[in-house]
Amino acid sequence: MTDAEIRALILELIGEIAPEADLASAQDQDDLREVFDLDSMDFANLVVALHDRLGVNIPEAHYNQLFTLERAIDYLRNANGP
Repeated sequence: MTDAEIRALILELIGEIAPEADLASAQDQDDLREVFDLDSMDFANLVVALHDRLGVNIPEAHYNQLFTLERAIDYLRNANGP
C-alpha cells in the first residue's frame, strides 16, 4: 500500500468510528485522539479495524506509534511489508 492509501484507510476507519469527525481537518502531525475526540474505546476500535483490514498485528505497546497520521502511516507501511 502507498502512504496515500494508508492515510485514506485510516481516515475512512475514523469516519466509521466517529461519523461526526471532520476528516478534512486532519494534519499529519496532529494527535488523532484529540483532533477527532477519540476516547480509549474508539482508539481501540481503530486498532482492531486496522488489524482486520490490513492483517497487521499491533501490540498494545505500539499503540503510541499510531497517535498521529504521520507515525501511523510509517508504522503500518513498515508492518505491512513490501
